Amino acid sequence: MTGSPSKTGRQILVTGAGAMGGIVAAALSAEAAVTIYDINTEHVRAIQSQGLRVTGIGERLARLSATDRVETLAERSFEAVVFLVKSKATADAVISLRPVLRGKPLLVTLQNGMGNDEVLLRETTLPVARGAMMEAGRYVGPGHVEHLMRSQTWLGPRRGAADEVRWFAELLTRAGMVTEFMPDPMGAVWSKFVFNSVMNPVGALLLGVNAARYEVAEIRDLIDAMGEECLAVVRALGAPLAYDPLEPVRKIRDGRVPMSRHGGSMALDIARGVPTEIDELTGYIVREADRLGISVPTCKTVYRLVKGLERAAAIKGGTS
Repeated sequence: MTGSPSKTGRQILVTGAGAMGGIVAAALSAEAAVTIYDINTEHVRAIQSQGLRVTGIGERLARLSATDRVETLAERSFEAVVFLVKSKATADAVISLRPVLRGKPLLVTLQNGMGNDEVLLRETTLPVARGAMMEAGRYVGPGHVEHLMRSQTWLGPRRGAADEVRWFAELLTRAGMVTEFMPDPMGAVWSKFVFNSVMNPVGALLLGVNAARYEVAEIRDLIDAMGEECLAVVRALGAPLAYDPLEPVRKIRDGRVPMSRHGGSMALDIARGVPTEIDELTGYIVREADRLGISVPTCKTVYRLVKGLERAAAIKGGTS
């Protein structure tokens, strides 16, 4: 593993350095001056002393700045602040970073689930970019993340001009995370949202064993039923789709692409006994379906099961 090559002068703050936050920060550190802000003190201390280790795809040891104390950032100026905290923590993260936001950076959310960009739009007047990433990773331990899967990223403005966002998409691409700039990113966002709302909770219920999502006929039927229900809600909302959300699933079923071992980020959260993003994914579908009067019995059952599983994992892991 190697350190970072020469960088541009771009100053980037990555908020949340877990699985994907760590992977994005390490990649960007090859092209920009990256600072990590994370409330996991042990993780931050390890990065400060030993660097951020990325194993799996594109192994590297990234030397970058890291802090768990927001006050140390008050006098800093950043051109972009990237949000990769769990969705439930977005509002608190924005509020804590208000001193940093006085420098008027571009705010970028690459998070899962719905509602994150709405928080950024509501709490600030700054340009906001929304992205969808099909990459995958996991937090291994302090100072260490694993890059499990590399794929496409889409990014575009939710508020602000195209040029205020395009440069960041180009920066991600130069950093090795191929990113397509889109004048309206929401089609890609909704497509990935449906995929995650179906596959992530099923992966969690199957203990992260990806093969079970494809080899068991009853689970294939469950996935198809959930997909149909999610699409009914999305269509009723008038939301655009950039691609068929479950086409990646069909490609694996048909043998067109190999099946990975990755069972989804929600399964990894359950294994660690930490909160999942079920409320921002399948839970969003259930709430909107209730509001719209659409029947989604399969999604509702899976949502309820994962809520129970989340609580059981927290009790078993001694985190609650």
